[in-house]
Amino acid sequence: MTSKLLRYIFILPVIIYTVFLIALPLIYIFVISFFQSDFYGGMIETFTLENYARIFDSVYIGIFIKSLVIAGITTIICILISYPFVLAVSHKNKRFQTILMMLVMIPFLTNSLIRMYGWTVLLRESGIINQILMSLNIISEPLSLMYNNLGIIIGMVYTLIPFMILPLYSSVSTIDKSLLEAASDLGASKWQKFKNIILPQTFPGLFNGALMVFTPALGYFFIVDVLGGGKIMILGNLIKNQFLTARNWPFGAAIAVSLVLITILVIVIYRKLGGKMDKLGDM
Repeated sequence: MTSKLLRYIFILPVIIYTVFLIALPLIYIFVISFFQSDFYGGMIETFTLENYARIFDSVYIGIFIKSLVIAGITTIICILISYPFVLAVSHKNKRFQTILMMLVMIPFLTNSLIRMYGWTVLLRESGIINQILMSLNIISEPLSLMYNNLGIIIGMVYTLIPFMILPLYSSVSTIDKSLLEAASDLGASKWQKFKNIILPQTFPGLFNGALMVFTPALGYFFIVDVLGGGKIMILGNLIKNQFLTARNWPFGAAIAVSLVLITILVIVIYRKLGGKMDKLGDM
């Protein structure tokens, strides 16, 4: 009896957190997405599907597509950077691996917004990167590195790459080194070892990392605000603007629900593909 009581006491904070800070806000957003907005920014408690129908306007469909493209490009770049880094780290001794992984995480102990403003010092036309390139005569005029899609993708990759590195590092660290040694003894090239041993066994980490990068990349509005200069709109900015600027809470809620549905769809795809890849890795 005492053990059961202690168990309930320990899980009670988790239950309270889940109910009051996750479940109830989501239910509230879902409910008001079916309300109407009045002229003064209030809500009329009348059931309507107009908010969801409005999402299919060509303007908002374009924002959805742009958001998916930016999130997809961000995910691909994170994979291309993380895989070589993690493979290089895995060949170091344990102490050096710990130091390298700490160096990856240390910058993220500071506020994300502050770090984004730090990137403006590097990327703006009079910034450090352009000054260095011009002083080396590599370029004759400043490059446009921010207030566009490129700047947003740079910010997204910088912010989200640890979420790709950590799952991949966890997967790579479990690979049996004797398999790689055996493959080398049999004359396998580096590409053959990567394709036939490393890649199948790291698919779970790859899919976990892709999910953890792709999903937040759809909604990180502060990166778009700072490095996009308010000129580019993705789903996160659209939702924020509907709640804070346009004062159209029902429509903002409908977009937020749509974003949740996209996230659920990505998770379902991940679980189906991830399960198949797990079996492939076990083979």
